[in-house]
Amino acid sequence: MAAIANTSGEVLRAEEGSLYPALYRIEEAGWIRAEWIKKDTGRRARIYELTAAGKKQLGAEESRWQSVSLAINRVLRKA
Repeated sequence: MAAIANTSGEVLRAEEGSLYPALYRIEEAGWIRAEWIKKDTGRRARIYELTAAGKKQLGAEESRWQSVSLAINRVLRKA
């Protein structure tokens, strides 16, 4: 969750209560696969990998986001 905030320049924040249910839904859809690993510290961590279906879905979502953001920009410029 800190990685999301850091990567976005502290603009985006993900809470545990919303992030993990979303990851489980995405995994159920077959867009990611998850695996438990053991870290050097001895703690277990769950890592996620995008599947081929997930890459395809990501492309569709990126296209949808572009359309929405362009529409919002047009509306804001008009105001």
